[in-house]
Amino acid sequence: MAILDYYEQYPDEGSCKLKFKAVRDKQGVTCKKCGCTEHYWKKDKWSYECKKCRFRTSLRSGTVMQSSKLPFQYWFIAMHLLTATKKSFSAKEMQRQLGHNRYEPIWAMMHKIRSVMGLRDDTHTLTDAIELDEGFFETVDRDRDREEPNKRGRGSQKQTTVLVMVESKDSPDNKNKNGPGKKVKYLKMKVIENLRAETINEELEAGVEPGTHVTTDDYPSYKKISSTVEHTAHKVDSANVNKVLPWVHKAISNAKRLLLDVHHRIDDDFLQNYLNEFCYKFNRRYFGDRTMERLLIAGVRHRWDEL
Repeated sequence: MAILDYYEQYPDEGSCKLKFKAVRDKQGVTCKKCGCTEHYWKKDKWSYECKKCRFRTSLRSGTVMQSSKLPFQYWFIAMHLLTATKKSFSAKEMQRQLGHNRYEPIWAMMHKIRSVMGLRDDTHTLTDAIELDEGFFETVDRDRDREEPNKRGRGSQKQTTVLVMVESKDSPDNKNKNGPGKKVKYLKMKVIENLRAETINEELEAGVEPGTHVTTDDYPSYKKISSTVEHTAHKVDSANVNKVLPWVHKAISNAKRLLLDVHHRIDDDFLQNYLNEFCYKFNRRYFGDRTMERLLIAGVRHRWDEL
């Protein structure tokens, strides 16, 4: 959504509250006390009242905004800015744009939004054919003993391991002879503790349909991939990497560049949230001005206690 269109639709706090209520009305409200799904709307209290037990549910309760005292307009502006650009915004920059005095509430709001993005993408599984590889992202471990010497290469304390899975299939009608020759669809990035076969198989079983064809390099752990998928391992080098695993490497490279451009440092505990944002926007790159609307729906559907 273009910025002028956004401010035409949501010029003030009232318009944001009404839109959020319209989205929540469409998704439905369930009483936390008795489980009833029929409610009255108490306009004077801006809350729902259960028709069965009279228990009241606030407009924010059970959504991404639960327990937040920030205005609805802040949440809407943050969702708009995070979905309207290919890049991202740091919490400090968002704080400046909103003119808010305190940093912590803005930081928490943005991470809740990113968590919702991840929860929404977790409801979809990859299928047909995927590329799979690992990436190493530079992060900061706040709990590590600073006197402990840094390791180099795999297992370094300065890097976090991420499993990357991209749906891609051969595209015979591709006119670019120097291109990858594959068409890309959806992407998943998952922070993992290690590259053991058991860990990789857990992520495959959670995020990939059985019977999917998986293409990897010849790293030893990939040779023990779950039998629920079809697996092909290739010896990958600089000569064939853009043909065998083109999109997974592009995704890793683009995600690293985005994080370096926007954020001064990333704690390892929160890397997954930043990757959630990258994948969410990648997977909805053709949604246009519907991206924010879909994020609003996700923010209503996913309960605060899931974040």
